[in-house]
Amino acid sequence: MALRFRNLNVSPDDPVERWPVEAVQTALERGSVRDWQRLIQAIDRDPWGKTARQVEHVLTYSRPYGVANLMERVLQSARTGAERAEREVVAGRITQAIADSGLTRADFASRIGTSVSRLSTYATGKVVPSAALMVRIERVAAEAARQKVAKSGP
Repeated sequence: MALRFRNLNVSPDDPVERWPVEAVQTALERGSVRDWQRLIQAIDRDPWGKTARQVEHVLTYSRPYGVANLMERVLQSARTGAERAEREVVAGRITQAIADSGLTRADFASRIGTSVSRLSTYATGKVVPSAALMVRIERVAAEAARQKVAKSGP
């Protein structure tokens, strides 16, 4: 049986990102695997987006058998994957900053006020630096790169 919404200005065929929370609740409680897959795809695209937040909200008061546990796992998995990817981006930016600076790891670590071993945890993504430290890393890299260019000038 096809999913139907009552008293809503959206259709089940509309993108799930346009659905209000009532439509998400209806899909979770009375939808089919196809409807749940559409919600899962939206969550995978944006793990903290509108649809993910709506699913999270509905699950605080509605626990459709089997679907609630599935959606909680989907939310957790999507967010864990997104965080892993974000850590990799930050680690890549740090590695690039070190390379661009022309400094040794020891000199770079000293200039940002940390140890070589801690810098290594940032560059591998094991630890994510604070926003303030990330700004300092990028500033030190830019300054060192400018000095390197000035020294090698004409």
